[in-house]
Amino acid sequence: MSHESGDASPDIPSEQEKAFTKDLPGVAAFATMGMSAAIVIALGVVLGLWADSAWGSEPWGLLIGIALGTVAAVVSVVKQVRRFL
Repeated sequence: MSHESGDASPDIPSEQEKAFTKDLPGVAAFATMGMSAAIVIALGVVLGLWADSAWGSEPWGLLIGIALGTVAAVVSVVKQVRRFL
């Protein structure tokens, strides 16, 4: 049972682990942007489909829902990006 002097202690993080930990806030921010965009667009689609079924306006409710959802997603992502600039 020999302990070589070149081995790193398990308590001390390596340079690669430090870099990964440092990048976590950026990764989380991009994940948040993607999820918020997807959720807002999906909400627009669902509301558009509901409008079509409620008012018999196919496909206009869906098209308007997609357009409004996309605009809301872009606004949301721009706001999130501005926090990092």
